[in-house]
Amino acid sequence: MTKKPLIAVTGASSGIGAATAEAFSKAGHPVLMMARRTAPMEEMGLPNSVIAEVDVRDRKQLAAAVAKGEAAHGPIDMMFVNAGIARLADIGRQPPEEWDEMIDINTKGVMNTVHAVMNGMMERRTGTLVMMSSIAGRKVYADHTVYCGTKYFVHAVSESLREYLSDYNVRVIVLSPGVIETDVLSGVLDEQTLASYKENKAKMGGGIGADIVADLILNAYQLPQQALVQEICLTPTRQKF
Repeated sequence: MTKKPLIAVTGASSGIGAATAEAFSKAGHPVLMMARRTAPMEEMGLPNSVIAEVDVRDRKQLAAAVAKGEAAHGPIDMMFVNAGIARLADIGRQPPEEWDEMIDINTKGVMNTVHAVMNGMMERRTGTLVMMSSIAGRKVYADHTVYCGTKYFVHAVSESLREYLSDYNVRVIVLSPGVIETDVLSGVLDEQTLASYKENKAKMGGGIGADIVADLILNAYQLPQQALVQEICLTPTRQKF
């Protein structure tokens, strides 16, 4: 039986990241799991997993984690650039420090993660980058000002990377989910914004399970390398905007 290639996931300690790591593990892939919190990843107990404490703002931590994973299981064939934070708030009263955190993690962290694996994929002339954006990278929402900006950044960078990396047979997939059942709300510190978000979520009957999103990523990855799903945009049926 041919050994399946290594899959890497940032933000793998919860939500869509954890669900994706589990889906690929069940499909027989070794998984490099990276996040600032290691305990939740260890508790998952996935076979052939490599766990690394990583803050995506730190390029050296990312490089060390990639080296650790590849030493154990060979080259990374897919990187899920997933780590991010949502500090949603009314822009007029939001502390600028929250802007800094989103910009550093959701934009610089994205580029640091891509940088950690891109050259290797180019040299091997194969690989897949899955870029975590959001429907907030396609539309603008109240109380999402800087968050939307960071996700529009992901869309723009991904479009450029897709064109650039196509000559190297490397795929770039953008993931743009709507309301998903994750702990993303833990990042919302503004009480009014949090209450409004929860109210809208309840009106649509709740979010979609992270496992559904993970299965879509797995399905897109399993297509032949010459076939590319450029973007996955998934929302609850009752999400109106």
